[in-house]
Amino acid sequence: MPYSAEHKQQTRAKIVESARILFNRHGFQDVTIDMVMENAGLTRGGFYNHFKTKEQLHHAAVSSFLHGRGAEWRKDAGVDPSSPGEDMVRQMISGYLSSEHLGDIDGQCPMIALPSDIARSNPQVQTSYSQLLEAMVGLFENGIGEKGGQSRQRALSLAALCVGGMVVAKSLPDSDLAEEVRSAAESFALGQLAN
Repeated sequence: MPYSAEHKQQTRAKIVESARILFNRHGFQDVTIDMVMENAGLTRGGFYNHFKTKEQLHHAAVSSFLHGRGAEWRKDAGVDPSSPGEDMVRQMISGYLSSEHLGDIDGQCPMIALPSDIARSNPQVQTSYSQLLEAMVGLFENGIGEKGGQSRQRALSLAALCVGGMVVAKSLPDSDLAEEVRSAAESFALGQLAN
């Protein structure tokens, strides 16, 4: 008896979330299909019912973040995109550049966890990454609310500071220096809202 469409969708989501976590932990190159399927509690053969290649899975894993783990993260951080304003932008900056987010390897945004992998991946995966960045920039831009091109420029700068600050902090083996970088990026980004 074939599985229902709902079961197939749930299985696919399980595979995607398993891959997202493993890619965050180990990077794209060091994760195998066997690892993804074992982590999801499934057999390797089931992979091919949902994806043709590991690259397709990579695209799905990056794409899933915005409305999956990313939506949970925004809710936990008190970020409500339907209520734009500087308070929401502050919440986003503080949550994104928090010690908790830095330490949450499994739940980290792919923009922090996977930038080198994304730069070397196919255009489809790079497009998914771009969509994540555009979502962050849009959230900032709507919250800043300045007229003309200024809000877009400030939003791009804030997004670059948030993502870049966390990438650098994550890369440092010295936890004290990593915390200094994270804290400095947060302080500077929040300070930009006052200008």
